[in-house]
Amino acid sequence: MPQSRDAAIVGINEYPLRVAPGVSSLQIKAECAAKALEDAGLKWSDVDAVYDTGGDQNISGLGISEYFGFKPSVIDTTYVGGTSFEFHANHARTMIAAGKCKVAVITYGSTAHSDRRAIGTAGATGVGPATFINNMEDPWGLTLIGNYAMVKNRHMHQYGTTNEQFAHICTATRKHAMRNPEAVQAMTDLEFVGVRETSVQDVLESRMIAYPLRLLECCMVSDGGGALIVASPEVARNCRKKPVWIIGTGEATKYRENGGDITVSAGAQSGPAAFGDAGVSPDEIDILMAYDSFSITVMCMIEDLGFCPKGEGGNFVGDGHLAFDQPGLTINTDGGGLSSNHPGQRGIFLLLESVRQLRGESTSQVADAKLAVAVGNGGQLGSRHATGVTILATD
Repeated sequence: MPQSRDAAIVGINEYPLRVAPGVSSLQIKAECAAKALEDAGLKWSDVDAVYDTGGDQNISGLGISEYFGFKPSVIDTTYVGGTSFEFHANHARTMIAAGKCKVAVITYGSTAHSDRRAIGTAGATGVGPATFINNMEDPWGLTLIGNYAMVKNRHMHQYGTTNEQFAHICTATRKHAMRNPEAVQAMTDLEFVGVRETSVQDVLESRMIAYPLRLLECCMVSDGGGALIVASPEVARNCRKKPVWIIGTGEATKYRENGGDITVSAGAQSGPAAFGDAGVSPDEIDILMAYDSFSITVMCMIEDLGFCPKGEGGNFVGDGHLAFDQPGLTINTDGGGLSSNHPGQRGIFLLLESVRQLRGESTSQVADAKLAVAVGNGGQLGSRHATGVTILATD
């Protein structure tokens, strides 16, 4: 089946700072949107669709449109946590293909670090008024990190996966981070101990956070943001840089259920859907930008998207081939949430680095990269979450 070329990412920008006191999330969004449009060679007046979660600034899609001065024909405020931006890119492709808009802007900005948000260590469902969810769960004391630790523990018990195998995920992303000046600056500004490449032993000897997750298996909490521009084929062909086409999409949700396997993510549904849509298979993919809130998140995404059979992720990542200069599947070449940035919702950065790879602009460039997968995971692995998959290709 021939791949469709209905919509392309034509402009990108990532906010360079991970510690940005005195700057608002709206200012981050505005700066990134302006620079993404400049990257594409487009103007503010060209935009007729806005995709924004409305998070971190307490205004709706209508508010963000007014702030930017847009009068869009399409507004989408889908909010499913960290993978919201894969959902946004997928939705933009659909609306552009349907002729509802021609140029969409997707934005994100957060000052999670400067705000000193207790991400991961507060109640599992977050802070807010009582709901049917948090009033039945938070009193029992499980934190977000504890939730992911439970999934890792189950994976180790169920499949025999080892801590050493999980550590290979962390060492690969840190290797890439050390080649990315913005990631190095981020680790420096956030006062990481040992801003250098790490070994498996370093990961195993880092302090325990929530058994069996150790410090170097957990994402940072940073400020940051970004923007990307999705355009129709007619617009894309005349933009400043070569288009990166969205050729496959998949979205799914998953919840706690009696008899359910907490090591299986919603990616087990959305992954095959995206590959089927794109007409490609996992073994054709050059780059996997996988949401790395924790090492276990990457492990489950690798398995559930079909890069290896379920339960064999330990052997797959333990072969040490995840780095950009090794044969096989390459992951998280910007340094990921573990070593580059994680302002709370990291899905947009998966798309940004995928585009950089397919343009040949990454600091850990994979030779002749042609196909990339961005897979986000929003909510909490092992409980309620969503997994969005976006497959990208060059011409």
